[in-house]
Amino acid sequence: MKKIYALLILAFGCMSYSYGQINVSGIVVSDVEKVPVPGVSVYIKGEPKGAVTTDFDGNFKIKAQQNEGVLVFSYVGFKTKEVSFSGTQKLTVSLAEEISTLNEVVVVGYGSQKRSDVTGAIGSVKNENFNKGVVANAGQLIQGKVAGVNVMAASGEPGANQDIIIRGVGSLRSGTTPLYVVDGFVLDNSSNGVATNPLNFINPQDIESIDVLKDASAAAIYGSRAANGVVVITTKKGSKGQSKINLSMTTGFSSLANKVDVFSADEFRKQVTAVNGTLQDGGANTDWQDELTRTGVSQNVNLSMSGGTEKSTYAASVGMDNQEGIFQNSDLKRYSGRLNLNQKALNDKFNIAFNLTATKLENSRPDARNVVGNMLTLNPTDAVYVNGQPNVNLSNDAVNPLISQRIYSDETNNNRILANISPSYEFIKGLTYKFNLGVDYSMSERDIQVLPYTSATNTTESTLNDIVTNNNNVLYENTLTYNFNVKKHNFTVLAGQSYQKIQVNQKNYDFKGFPDNGVEPKNQIGAAAELRRKSSSAIENELQSFFGRLNYGYDNKYLLTATMRADGSSKFGKNNRYGYFPSVALGWNITKEDFLKESETLNNLKLRASWGQTGVQEIPSKITKTSYTESNSGYDTYPLDPSDTDLASYPYGSIYTRLANPNLQWEVSTQTNVGLDFSLFNSRLSGTVDYFNKVSDNILLEVAPVDPIQPASKYWTNIPNMEIQNNGIEVALDYSSDKSKDFSYSIGGNISFTNNKVVNSPYKILTTGAAQGGGQTGATINGVLNGHPIGSFYMLDFTGIGPDGQNQFADTNGDGSILDNDRIVAGSALPDYIYAFYLNLKYKNFDFVANFNGAAGNKIYNHVAMTSFNRGNLANSFNTTDRASQYLNEASTNSNTVSTRYLEDGSFLRLNNASLGYNLSPKLVGLGDVMDNIRLSVTGQNLFVITKYSGFDPEINTGTSVGEIQSFGIDYFSYPRARTIVFGLNVAF
Repeated sequence: MKKIYALLILAFGCMSYSYGQINVSGIVVSDVEKVPVPGVSVYIKGEPKGAVTTDFDGNFKIKAQQNEGVLVFSYVGFKTKEVSFSGTQKLTVSLAEEISTLNEVVVVGYGSQKRSDVTGAIGSVKNENFNKGVVANAGQLIQGKVAGVNVMAASGEPGANQDIIIRGVGSLRSGTTPLYVVDGFVLDNSSNGVATNPLNFINPQDIESIDVLKDASAAAIYGSRAANGVVVITTKKGSKGQSKINLSMTTGFSSLANKVDVFSADEFRKQVTAVNGTLQDGGANTDWQDELTRTGVSQNVNLSMSGGTEKSTYAASVGMDNQEGIFQNSDLKRYSGRLNLNQKALNDKFNIAFNLTATKLENSRPDARNVVGNMLTLNPTDAVYVNGQPNVNLSNDAVNPLISQRIYSDETNNNRILANISPSYEFIKGLTYKFNLGVDYSMSERDIQVLPYTSATNTTESTLNDIVTNNNNVLYENTLTYNFNVKKHNFTVLAGQSYQKIQVNQKNYDFKGFPDNGVEPKNQIGAAAELRRKSSSAIENELQSFFGRLNYGYDNKYLLTATMRADGSSKFGKNNRYGYFPSVALGWNITKEDFLKESETLNNLKLRASWGQTGVQEIPSKITKTSYTESNSGYDTYPLDPSDTDLASYPYGSIYTRLANPNLQWEVSTQTNVGLDFSLFNSRLSGTVDYFNKVSDNILLEVAPVDPIQPASKYWTNIPNMEIQNNGIEVALDYSSDKSKDFSYSIGGNISFTNNKVVNSPYKILTTGAAQGGGQTGATINGVLNGHPIGSFYMLDFTGIGPDGQNQFADTNGDGSILDNDRIVAGSALPDYIYAFYLNLKYKNFDFVANFNGAAGNKIYNHVAMTSFNRGNLANSFNTTDRASQYLNEASTNSNTVSTRYLEDGSFLRLNNASLGYNLSPKLVGLGDVMDNIRLSVTGQNLFVITKYSGFDPEINTGTSVGEIQSFGIDYFSYPRARTIVFGLNVAF
């Protein structure tokens, strides 16, 4: 009988459990637009492990063990909401949007803050606002998106290097490169052996947000490396709830965006005859710009997965990106993998974050300078092919560029791993210790080779340059953070210590004389006739740092941030090993005051002010120490054997190549900033206004000694009293319409005015740009002049062609002679202002976005025109533009002197990218049970540019330098930009 009772009780309990388990379903819509919200996390209060996620149409279904309870709905961008349920009812839940960005989290370096608490000047871009299209690196994602940040690609090559200039050029020797921080790991800007952009190793689709720390208050926590600003990259992390799988695929087609207007074959024949030249007529009609460019096909596939529980979250992705350039042998292939993990334990007091990025890059590069030169100057009457083979009898004994492309290659293979693990423990409420251990390891091998080639008119000797580079960057950091409140007083105190060690070693071998046996030189090094050069180098740098920060707020109205960092670098001598970089910032949330608290028009008004110092340590290693080499020439040696009569038999002597300078000091940038953040009309209109003044002093340069009798020709020093000044105004505005309607829009933009000037320079000019080739090698084009911006063009003022057919220049000093002292400052390569604006449109499931950017007030020196588009070349049957026939009386022997004749307006407006997308409901195609969302898109990049510049593109900067001082605004046969159309498919599961 007892057994029977037990069975009855068990059966009743099972029945009770069965009847108690119910299904609660419904739909989640936005509060204003009343449209479904996909991806919302739904769980029963107290049971987060059983969370589900709404589908594409906002529907959800969840099992409950009880007949009554409370459901919790949460999603980024919306306020969390709790809704009671009873029985198997169908719910309709409206979520209110977090319209204000004040609660947005901003990365501030070694931590994060709510936007409402930020006192520094920080520009943030989330992934949904990134630039669209074929994108190789993080810089392209934010071009035109942040006020005061000018992103310029060196060329149109896939993955080309970039200049990211934050609030003007503030240094000479260290260039413009900001400090990059990826998931808390500080990257090193040393060479990793890859000739293109070092940020190409990060898959742009893995990036969640990019924060740009612009003023010294925001950047000073990074001390000695933050003078050019800081770019903080945060990759995507997992979140609790149902696992998500996302597959994206794109295919892009790229072609030459703009041609240079050189003569056609018929025009060429007429023009050569008109200048009494020697016409070499091949009888063809060839457009070399068409022949030497192609339609590049780019493909991208990316698969990502994310999810997790209350204790553990994950995000993983794999990607393949293959970008073809518009030149042959121009490709960038990236194979990437990422894994981000986060685990909590010990009642959530202990937390471990792990980030891993692994990338393989394969980069093929053409000889772009020669390709561009050929496509603009080769005789258009020459045939490309004869009897189906490349024509080997071109005018002027030129090598057919199709053959040059076949025998030349520049290939780099790079493997890179970036990983860091960050365990943290909260000892007491608000007091957390964190340890960050990271490593960035890169290994590259680059082979530049030329295959042997012989024809009736040309012989090319086979060569190979093999370069192997290893870069190892290890970081150890310890931080202690304490958050606590005392009534209306809020405190966050940070103290930390950091140690970073960078090791770079490189081996370089240069061979020539390989046999013509069908085997590539890189695969038969032992067959080389001669090892022309061999070299190796090893560099080891260390940085030891201590830092602290105090964030204080009173009643969410009055804010204070104070920072101090001390950096000790092995690059400096013992006398000045450490540098100290303080900052302080104040903030006032004016709308928290009683007189504005009830305002229905003004939603946010915050005044910010800051002062701080950052530093520069991007100088060569070991320069504070003496360096020697050996020599047996001139006065460096003498004979030990009196019978020696030839220097070749003299012994080698040791000579100085560099003098020791243990007193070398840090270059320091001091910046003041005043800013105003505001939003009105229920936060539909928002914006920021900032004024900044940045002064760099103690400028580091390698210069010639004043006393010519020195054992070394140059030495490194700080230039006393010399300053680089940048000041300006930044404005950003955004407006969003009423989203409750089927049609909605948002529009906005930013503009930045920057005044750059060098003062107290002891030098007449420090050349930053010089002519190359054409008999003008080394002639100054632009440089650093006292009282003028960096990159000021300094040259003769061209006034026309004289009666003798030669150039005429202005006699600016009136002495009757045209000499170097008649040169003038004829403008600057740096723009007076940069600007960008966007337009977003949405109608039901369709959306459209267009992003424009531009610059004004800058000049470009058309080096291509100076070198190639002259009367002498035209007379010798090289193609040109109508520049060569502009002056009817110009002599064919007239020289191509550096002058304002080749200086052009660099202002432009570009439609950077435009994208049209459609969100297709999976239910419409019978896939509602499998997929959450299907998105189709088409994107255009570089669709048009409005400019007066006559070259391929006005946004040029070839990345060259003179005396290790960066050049700006000179078109050295730059790889032209492409126009790209991209078709995309994105599927969410």
